[in-house]
Amino acid sequence: MLAIVLEAKLPFRSQFRTFFLSPLMVPVASIVLIWQVLFHYNGVVNDMLGIFGADKVDWIKSDYALVVIVILFLWKNLGYNMIMFMAALASIPKDILEVARLESATPLQTFFHIKIRYLSSTLMFVTIMSLINSFKIFREVYLLTTDYPVDTIYTLQHFMNNKFRNLDYQTLSSAAILMSLVMIVLIGILFIAENHFGKDVEG
Repeated sequence: MLAIVLEAKLPFRSQFRTFFLSPLMVPVASIVLIWQVLFHYNGVVNDMLGIFGADKVDWIKSDYALVVIVILFLWKNLGYNMIMFMAALASIPKDILEVARLESATPLQTFFHIKIRYLSSTLMFVTIMSLINSFKIFREVYLLTTDYPVDTIYTLQHFMNNKFRNLDYQTLSSAAILMSLVMIVLIGILFIAENHFGKDVEG
């Protein structure tokens, strides 16, 4: 939906594109620094809440930590996903869209009956890549919270690192096998989906 909105001729379209694409050009440490400035106990967000008389919130060490990480994950990955969807939208044959316009199809009908059909393979790819990227969010969480964050953002990688430090090799081995199996399944789904939709396009 974001790609479709930014494809339209809207004011400040280029600025919005820059906002969503900027994480692709910024190192992870810099992104984490921005989040620390925003969501620290004495950060920008709490300063803005204070203007309206609200109490300060310890965003990183409270139940809100998961929300903070989800926002970080979305902003960090939306740019790549947006590029994929905008490329898919640009590949839709113009004559099909023109025929739909001449047949008085509404924008909603055009979206569901034409655009969604051409975006299905990209949607599958982006979904699987987002699942894989969710394992990589550990870097950001670790830089924000170090070894022992609150339970809501305590990742599998945290668990493995801490078990390794405590020399709990049996539990560590089980966790490593579990993580490997999950990654193998996700990568297998990715290849199956790529082969399936690739054949559809070629056909």
